[in-house]
Amino acid sequence: QVQPVESGGGSVQSGGSLTLSCVTADRSFCMGWFRQAPGKQREGIAGIDSDDRPAYADSVRGRFFISKDNTKNMLYLQMNNLKPEDTAMYYCAARHNYCLYSTLFEERFSDWGQGTQVTVSS
Repeated sequence: QVQPVESGGGSVQSGGSLTLSCVTADRSFCMGWFRQAPGKQREGIAGIDSDDRPAYADSVRGRFFISKDNTKNMLYLQMNNLKPEDTAMYYCAARHNYCLYSTLFEERFSDWGQGTQVTVSS
């Protein structure tokens, strides 16, 4: 499988916004965004299942919004009101068969991108 490719990371001040994008080579039925801060475990923050049902971690709910465009094999993460604690490497994950729910769990996904860094300064 070809890895997903993320883009859109960067440096922003607290309260700012960024949009991450991820492209996959083939149609992905379930996709998710994970992040890993230095010294911490990777955590699922947003996912979307085969019925386009979104899921969010409590830490980002109401600030981050996930969406996908199946016609372009694209996944997006709109991140608003960013905080310093959002600083991390952000990873896109994909699964190429039907799935429902549980899109915040790493075990759901088979393909992972290399990550894109997001840095939020206070």
